[in-house]
Amino acid sequence: MREYDDDLDTFQKRNRRRRNRLTEHQRAQLADLCEDRASDADIPPHGDRWSTWARAEHGPTPRPEWVIIDLAAEDTELGVLKTGKEADVHLVRRAVGTAGPSCVVAAKRYRTADHRLFHRDAQYLEGRRMRRSRENRAMASRSSFGRNLLAEQWAVAEFAALGTLWSAGVPVPYPVQRDGTELLIEFVGDDGEAAPRLAELRPDADELHRLWQRMLEAMASLAVVGYAHGDLSAYNVLVRDGEPTLIDLPQVVDLAANPSGPDFLARDVRNITGWFAARGLPDDVVDPDAVTAMLLAEAGLA
Repeated sequence: MREYDDDLDTFQKRNRRRRNRLTEHQRAQLADLCEDRASDADIPPHGDRWSTWARAEHGPTPRPEWVIIDLAAEDTELGVLKTGKEADVHLVRRAVGTAGPSCVVAAKRYRTADHRLFHRDAQYLEGRRMRRSRENRAMASRSSFGRNLLAEQWAVAEFAALGTLWSAGVPVPYPVQRDGTELLIEFVGDDGEAAPRLAELRPDADELHRLWQRMLEAMASLAVVGYAHGDLSAYNVLVRDGEPTLIDLPQVVDLAANPSGPDFLARDVRNITGWFAARGLPDDVVDPDAVTAMLLAEAGLA
């Protein structure tokens, strides 16, 4: 108990003089620490933490049946799926007791002030602005406070985009919840093993053509909603049962609001068509200029 109290005391002392420089999520963390200090008995019997559903922002409705919203659910860490420069992805089981319903989700946790964030974020952030000029200045100067805000803004942007795209029928993981800089999203895989990335596949000629058609449909559905992925490649497309799922969308670009939107779209197309062309599809089938023009027309920009 004493060690836990010392952690809280240190946290409070560090931030007492800087309260106005905390993000909203950090203030919530401080409030949670104060509440938890009053009761060290609030520890789940089977998991690593209680479900954070009550305090989180939730995904769109109607929700998939597998989503667990029971406040008595427990979250258990199952390991790391992926590490990256901007975020790490963990595997988490959310379950109600040992015999109740359970599901496995991916927990994407954005890094904050101690880590470098999005080395090209200026272009992606065009059209995204915080309401207060102080926060805009902090993000522009890349102060510690500003980098924390950036991390949270990326999480907010990805969660909102996933909700919009999933509701529109774009093949993306369902966004379960957002709690500060942590996103819980649908785990695309089976039995704790993630579906393979497109880059890992070696399809035969027939499967290659079918995958291209499904990929083209996925990109078109994204464009119809008015977005470009912004960083699309064969490494952020998962393929489960022959169906592609687009992942890693923090940098999703509004094609109409961002002046560089068409350029991002053209780069996405070059990356994907290049992968399919390298595996044998004819150039006239995966012509990047023709595909880009078609997608811009789908977005109403041509």
